[in-house]
Amino acid sequence: MKRETLDKHSSRYAVGLMSGTSVDGIDAAVIELADRQEGSISVQMIAFENVPYPAAVRQEIFALFDPVQATVDRMGRLDVLLGELYADAALSVIAKAGLTPADITVIGSHGQTIYHAPQMEKLHGYDIHYTVQIGEGSVIRARTGIPCVTDFRPADMAAGGQGAPLVPFTEFLLYREEKRTLLLQNIGGIGNMTVIPAGCAQEEVFAFDTGPGNMIIDGVVERLFSGQLTMDIGGAIARRGRIHEGLLGLLKLEPYYSQPLPKSTGREQFGSSYIDWLLNEAGKQNVTPEDVVATVTMLTAWSIGDAYCRYVHGRYPADALIVGGGGSYNPVLVENLRREMEMLGVQVMTQEQIGQSSDAKEAVAFAILADYALRRQPNNLPNVTGAKRPVVMGKISF
Repeated sequence: MKRETLDKHSSRYAVGLMSGTSVDGIDAAVIELADRQEGSISVQMIAFENVPYPAAVRQEIFALFDPVQATVDRMGRLDVLLGELYADAALSVIAKAGLTPADITVIGSHGQTIYHAPQMEKLHGYDIHYTVQIGEGSVIRARTGIPCVTDFRPADMAAGGQGAPLVPFTEFLLYREEKRTLLLQNIGGIGNMTVIPAGCAQEEVFAFDTGPGNMIIDGVVERLFSGQLTMDIGGAIARRGRIHEGLLGLLKLEPYYSQPLPKSTGREQFGSSYIDWLLNEAGKQNVTPEDVVATVTMLTAWSIGDAYCRYVHGRYPADALIVGGGGSYNPVLVENLRREMEMLGVQVMTQEQIGQSSDAKEAVAFAILADYALRRQPNNLPNVTGAKRPVVMGKISF
């Protein structure tokens, strides 16, 4: 980047906090932003940390995924507790960056999603859809002294959108190229794809959830290797197993994969009840634990390739797919994905291979989204979420 294209007086620092559907911890990033003369922004990551959730807290979060257990008192208590933990994570990464809270303009916190219901339903004559994220922003503000933006999704949903995915707004700002069509694939608990056509305008970007990312893999590992593992570290279990074509064929019949765009999903679709059903079907077919893990790992890779074929390839044949999120550290998953995509002429690379960070990408995104919210600038992509208009997402605790 050329120094003369930046407005030096606009340089500022922001913190982003992200906790995803895998519930493995809090990603915290400090970034420096500067406005370019042509109206875009420049972003540089200054520091990053991942703070694992204490085991007892993680267990309480998982309990809230069950609506029967998600009582008002438990939800309220954990909302405040996560605010405290997020504030601690923010202060820690600020110190790691060699800065003080007074140096930071804003904190953007995604919060922990407890329930996401993007499909409209009729209620007393009104079209209703809703979402629930916890991690109280006023607590983060009180502990850090920094304005905090939280609860991003409802503003988009109030405008008719699904409130997801949100990161494509920042991916357009940071990754767009004039001559290459890029796919940005995040593999967290859920997989989501952003399509950035070569030389596109903001309105041409589209994105959607491809289906399960690590959620099913983690879920079956935690059940089949109870007390030993909560995830398939390095794809070691999948590498010992074989893909069971019968079970894989059954899993491919899930209706979500063929739903029209825009679409998003979550633990409500691919969580505990789905794992119960999947393992019951695996038992009927006498599939070994290792083969179950190998099969669901392949399912995630297949779902990404299938989504590309269904929704993207005919309009925007892609040059490259860049993988981020925790799934990018599973070499078996990445190998499967590479085979799926390279047959279609798409090169597969990880964020690290292009000099970025898979871990930090979404935390960086929420720092940018918060910066836009604080400046009252629209920060959703209606073409992605299905919203009727651009809106300023986020509730600000001053």
